[in-house]
Amino acid sequence: MAEDPEQITAKSLERFDEFKSFRYSKKQKNKTSANTLTRDNTEEDKTPEETLEFAYQILKDQLAKEVLGTVKKGSPEFFERLVIDLLINMGYGGTHRDAGQAIGRSGDGGIDGIINEDKLGLDVIYIQAKRWDNTVPVKEIRDFTGALASKKARKGIFITTSSFPNSVYDFVRQVEYKIVLIDGEKLAELMIEYNVGLTPVNSYQIKAIDSDYFEE
Repeated sequence: MAEDPEQITAKSLERFDEFKSFRYSKKQKNKTSANTLTRDNTEEDKTPEETLEFAYQILKDQLAKEVLGTVKKGSPEFFERLVIDLLINMGYGGTHRDAGQAIGRSGDGGIDGIINEDKLGLDVIYIQAKRWDNTVPVKEIRDFTGALASKKARKGIFITTSSFPNSVYDFVRQVEYKIVLIDGEKLAELMIEYNVGLTPVNSYQIKAIDSDYFEE
């Protein structure tokens, strides 16, 4: 997040559309259930833990949008490096030195990069990285599949900053190759999870009584 709020309150969350929609939907639901003993599940009625969890989810969603927007502003070469960094942080590729030797700068035969599936290099994964705004057409996936066939490869990852139509997912399910599709939304989630291009600002630890300790 670009901002670091000192205190998370219902008022501070009102600037997020997700939170306003959440409160509105809850109020509408309660209006239709006026004859029942229900409470208006607004932020003030939540437990501190529920409030923190809900606020965290809103902040995470907003951060994902900011991350994806920032990635789209970078160059195609930067995006390819980002993809390699992400896969290494996820446990693929061994070291940056090994991965760096595998990156294909020319996009040889529809392949943007190659990375080891494991640290021992027992198998390789071919990568296609597209920093796009428009939806990825199924033709691109067909071409990627053809590139895998030309390399006698069985596994590939197609990563984009945009999205895939249903026809692409249908095509991938039908081919004999193992192709993983990562769209912009999933990419942002993985970058947040594996701290690629991000740094922690605050950390909150929730503690509870250890009943076993107090047993005599």
